Amino acid sequence: MSFNNCTAVTEFIILGLTDDPTLRVILFVIFLGVYAVTLLDNLTIIILIRNSSQFHTPMYLFLSHLAFVDIEISSSVTPLMLRNYIEDITLLPLQGCLAQMCCGATFGTAECFLLAVMAYDRYVAICSPLLYSTNMSPRVCTLLLIISYLGGCVNAWIFTGCLLNRSFCGPNKINHFFCDYSPLLKLSYSKDNLAEILPPASAGSVIIITVLIIIISYVYILFSVLKINSPEGKAKAFSTCTSHLTAVTLFYGTLTLIYVMPKSSYSKDENKVISVFYSVLIPMLNPLIYSLRNNEVKGALRKLMSRKHHFS
Repeated sequence: MSFNNCTAVTEFIILGLTDDPTLRVILFVIFLGVYAVTLLDNLTIIILIRNSSQFHTPMYLFLSHLAFVDIEISSSVTPLMLRNYIEDITLLPLQGCLAQMCCGATFGTAECFLLAVMAYDRYVAICSPLLYSTNMSPRVCTLLLIISYLGGCVNAWIFTGCLLNRSFCGPNKINHFFCDYSPLLKLSYSKDNLAEILPPASAGSVIIITVLIIIISYVYILFSVLKINSPEGKAKAFSTCTSHLTAVTLFYGTLTLIYVMPKSSYSKDENKVISVFYSVLIPMLNPLIYSLRNNEVKGALRKLMSRKHHFS
């Protein structure tokens, strides 16, 4: 098709997960509940960490930022998904589509870096406890957070920039529940192949670098823990890592299925289900994973609830 013979696309139709009316009502109720729990859980984590002096440590600082990032990831996707269930046709302007993709890429990448930073924090705490206050000083923590968010912005700019250089002409239906990069790339028109190479290379580099940091950190942690003589000491050291390892496994497991596994190995519908898990369910599960396995968080939450009950 010649670009000169067709009209430029200004709006996209989001097809969503299903067109079955009954299923759309059921999914609307489910995902509305999931989104409400996501906001409540993550905001509670942030408020607890900010208001309790016992949580003013690097580990909980990074956890509060992880909660913030999870809110942003879910909020970039879920409202549009809910809108899709109550509208016959969901239209999104090109600019809105690119903004949604940019937001998701920014905070999704930031989560990769934050999980790597949290692994490094656990490594310093367990392997070099005497140097912990020096190696994880407020200045170092701030620098690590800046790197995490800056890395997210750079990766998102690469994705968005590659699409801004392409023209959209012809079909405007996105077979997804949000504006992801691959569906948008398929609808674009250009002879430039850089958009097919650069973003996957950028995303792959982020995943490889952060996974390597996590693996190396936990290899050192494992050797340090094995040197501890007392079973109680080993159990305590491992308990500080299990929540993080669970979150890492869930997050990178779904990322691998979406961005690393060959597209031919699963259908579009399966890809949508995996994307739901990554962008909607994991942001809800992360605060539950960290709070349910953390006695300090559970104790602080009980104090907060009893204080509110006392004042009421």
